[in-house]
Amino acid sequence: MSAAAVEHSHHDDEPPLTLLEAANQLSEQHPRFRFEILGGNIVVTPAPDGPHAEVLSELMIPFFSAGVHGDATKVLQGIGLWLPTGEEDYAIPDLSVVDADYRDHRAENNCYDPLCFRLVIEVTSGNYNNDLKNKVAAYADANIPVYVIVDRKNDRVHVLTDPAPGTYENHTLHARGQQVTLPDSIGAKVTLDVTALLQAGQRKG
Repeated sequence: MSAAAVEHSHHDDEPPLTLLEAANQLSEQHPRFRFEILGGNIVVTPAPDGPHAEVLSELMIPFFSAGVHGDATKVLQGIGLWLPTGEEDYAIPDLSVVDADYRDHRAENNCYDPLCFRLVIEVTSGNYNNDLKNKVAAYADANIPVYVIVDRKNDRVHVLTDPAPGTYENHTLHARGQQVTLPDSIGAKVTLDVTALLQAGQRKG
């Protein structure tokens, strides 16, 4: 399935669906897929496999151990992020660290204002270039302070900080055997074990 293959059916006397309406309709019809709008285009992410889910479990352990999920901040999976890059743009990061009062910052389409996000994490799937390119620009334009990518395709972890228009000024790569300490801006000292994350995400064979 791809965005290009989507057809919008409607009666002649009804207006065509907006992009947001079309994405929501597709999400209802195909609940195992993730539908986002980036740069005015519907982007489809295939259903995650078991190793993808295992990486998320490995990620949450150090965040919980550091007390990030508490009174000041929350660690949440699949929370919608309303983007400033287009009238209907939004993303659904795999994992986010948000201010504890995020409920006060609800935006459109069950998404939340980017100002309450301290960090977003993506674990790559089949359309990995989306996480490595399109979302880099989108999250930077939304001024998300820290963007982490568990890059299962290239077997490394990316940490991007200091957002600027369309990009991040700092982009570091981390290989197996390394430990990555994330910026203090997320609310606590969190160190990620790159080997554990990449091993969890590795498909058999």
